[in-house]
Amino acid sequence: MTEWLLDGALGALLLGLAIGALHGRTLYVSVLLFIAFGLALALVWARLGAADLALAEAAIGAGLTGVLLFAALANQPDEPPQGARRHRLAAAAVVLPLLIMLVQGLAPLDPVRSGMPEVIAQAMPASGVEHPVTAVLLNFRAWDTLLELAVLLLALLGARQLGPRRLELAEPWPLLRSWARVLAPLLVLAAGYLLWRGASSPGGAFQAGSLLAAGVVLLRLSGLLPVLRWSFLPLRVLVLGGLLVFVAVALATAWLGSGWLTYPDGAAKGLILLIEAMATLSIAASLSLLVVGEHEESGG
Repeated sequence: MTEWLLDGALGALLLGLAIGALHGRTLYVSVLLFIAFGLALALVWARLGAADLALAEAAIGAGLTGVLLFAALANQPDEPPQGARRHRLAAAAVVLPLLIMLVQGLAPLDPVRSGMPEVIAQAMPASGVEHPVTAVLLNFRAWDTLLELAVLLLALLGARQLGPRRLELAEPWPLLRSWARVLAPLLVLAAGYLLWRGASSPGGAFQAGSLLAAGVVLLRLSGLLPVLRWSFLPLRVLVLGGLLVFVAVALATAWLGSGWLTYPDGAAKGLILLIEAMATLSIAASLSLLVVGEHEESGG
């Protein structure tokens, strides 16, 4: 009974925060409620037993996205937008038909039993890892993960096209500096643990990279890290490293093996670990540049 009450309270809190974020009286209130929504969603993931997703949601949904939204809010005009009700009605007119079509498309899938779990279970001994999600993402459907890294790189390059940006950081609180020195090493340890455990339990490069990026953002906002710029060559290497290593493994397996990203017998675990390690650093560098990165007006 207690668990039902807790889960019901979390569900009601999640819906309340979502509605409040969409209909906040001011943008500032909406951003605060959105960050609280991310933290509540992290608790929901934790209740579902997905600790890695809970950490990633807290780091990205509440932390990194919150910083981005507050940075955007600082550049907004003070006067309230006009025609807010008209915009909401227009959005509802577009979203509701799409929602109806989505429900109609998904409803017939409910009684269908997928045979994929059995197929994945049979292929697990040759996957090089022990966790089915990691096996799917980095072996059976590795192309999907490679393209996800490419999309993240394109997002970073697209954000840079918006023009030169310089963060005006206020003097950080002494308490923030003190806590940053304690929390940043813990985030690095947690990221390393998630990366290593991803082979046999929930975890992996994206969760580990998001925690590393959260640590970088924390140190940058507290004034303990120098300016992050795209023109800094080692940072560029980190951003591109994950995708380049993934592509290099794909080319090597196509040339020496039996197909693109078809790993040779006995080499799958080592190659997956190499890809995940480089992808972790690449994801961390890309997210850090997206959130607190700066670049000069002349580019780099």
